[in-house]
Amino acid sequence: MQPRPIALKILDFVSVILLAISTYLALFFAPTELVMGEVQRVFYFHIGTAWVGLLGFVIAAIAGIAYLVTKNMLWDRFELAAVEVSTVFFFITIALGSIWARPAWNTWWTWDPRLTTAAITELIYVAYFMLRQGIEEPEKRARFGAVYTLLGGISAPITFMVIRLFRSIHPVVIGAANASQEKMSMTSDMKTAFFFALFAFTVIFIDMIWHRLRLSSLEEKVEQLKLNSLM
Repeated sequence: MQPRPIALKILDFVSVILLAISTYLALFFAPTELVMGEVQRVFYFHIGTAWVGLLGFVIAAIAGIAYLVTKNMLWDRFELAAVEVSTVFFFITIALGSIWARPAWNTWWTWDPRLTTAAITELIYVAYFMLRQGIEEPEKRARFGAVYTLLGGISAPITFMVIRLFRSIHPVVIGAANASQEKMSMTSDMKTAFFFALFAFTVIFIDMIWHRLRLSSLEEKVEQLKLNSLM
């Protein structure tokens, strides 16, 4: 594999610094929430990972459309990278949500609309890897992935909107809540930690996508050598 580009090395360094600052803001800068206490500090990383997780699923769907139109394998590699990185981030989201839920709701898990759709979304993309892995021919695998992520991408906006459409115990952070639900309020320091976490995880997401694309390029070369050896 070729050495990392200078820009990627800089992005790696920036990502680590931003994560460190975000951790400081979440643990020390933001005030303690009066009702939930210290466990509420999980919220900043919970939302940050959820943001990039759902964003990546939408980006993967767009990349899938681009592949179907252009037949360029670069879009397939980009789609795969987005799904892989987002699936990991979204798993972290669910895990952090459970940690938050235990003292807040007195349970690790409940079949609330938001939690249910989040779990379904995660399983959809876990299945994506299992099904994709069973297809050996690269073009056929790319077509399958494109169509799958296009359909699976619908789950991302559904997961985001479900607490705005149905009765839910999950708090609404951004946007108007429905009549049965209060909008989560934040102090100015909380908002600083919140929006910085969104920014930090976005940069980290871009950094990880770049690394995954470089790995995909190497994997494609290895696969092509295997195919050539069978001819």
